[in-house]
Amino acid sequence: MTAIEFNYQLTSLSDSLKRFALSLTSNHEDASDLLQETFLKAISYRDKFADDTNLKAWTFTIMKNTFINNYRRIIRSNTTFDHTDDLYYLNLNQTSDLDHPDSTVIAKEIKTHIESLEDDFKIPFEMHLQGFKYKEIASKLGLKLGTVKSRIFFTRKKLADSLGDDYN
Repeated sequence: MTAIEFNYQLTSLSDSLKRFALSLTSNHEDASDLLQETFLKAISYRDKFADDTNLKAWTFTIMKNTFINNYRRIIRSNTTFDHTDDLYYLNLNQTSDLDHPDSTVIAKEIKTHIESLEDDFKIPFEMHLQGFKYKEIASKLGLKLGTVKSRIFFTRKKLADSLGDDYN
């Protein structure tokens, strides 16, 4: 197949390729960009096309693979990798109330209420606040998983009740 024949057959597929691109992207501008990129790749790799094969299937495959690669590239560029210890900066709340003058007083009052709890409730709750998972707390304290979950739940409830509506 000559280059002129190839280009003519390729452009005759334009409408069906455009519909396929629109079904992939759901956006007219993105579909046009995908169509243009598909045409560019098809023309660039014309020497890879075997004359006795289906040109329509070949170009549809190019379009589908181009769409998938672009999608993966977008996902990869939006992914943030945090290499700090304990993912500190990634999980750090950008707006913090720690600088508020009352926050120190509130924190001390909450700590006092936690300290006044019975050890059966205080220890699992403090471990949970330190970042231990329920299973880890259960294995370290020799308790069942359901017991740990319920103790942490009831500790939260006790703290909410003892602190009142001012802190909820």
